Amino acid sequence: MKGNWKSFLIALAIPLAVGGLAALLSGGMRPYLTMERPPLSPPGWVFPVVWTVLYLLMGYSSYRVYFAGKSPAYTRRALWLYAIQLGLNFLWPIVFFGFGWYLGAFFVLLALWVAIFLTMRTFSVIDETAGDLLIPYILWVTFAGYLNLGVYFLN
Repeated sequence: MKGNWKSFLIALAIPLAVGGLAALLSGGMRPYLTMERPPLSPPGWVFPVVWTVLYLLMGYSSYRVYFAGKSPAYTRRALWLYAIQLGLNFLWPIVFFGFGWYLGAFFVLLALWVAIFLTMRTFSVIDETAGDLLIPYILWVTFAGYLNLGVYFLN
């Protein structure tokens, strides 16, 4: 796989910037600390740690796909799916924390889950490791769906 450090750092920075901007625009997760939460809800400090790791995995995964040297058309399609899931990832905290629309946020998470699944599947065709790197992400979003729905019912 060809590539360079600059491209690698840009690939890592893109999802980190998306997450950071979403956190900034949503006002952060202070409301989460005061609301009723379902069982198994982690403490607030866990979320930024987990999301940072997931964003780094996403970035590395996209880097691997971009430089895998496969069909340009298929790579373009895979990266469009990646961009769509990043857009949904950006939207969720704004809907959940910014607007407090818990049920609407749950539906954004469902769409995000589908987009991650399609991205994983498409990435895996290009580079199996790139697809595997997104497994923790889809698992976390599955758990986030449980938390989101629990918050909706409890608040």
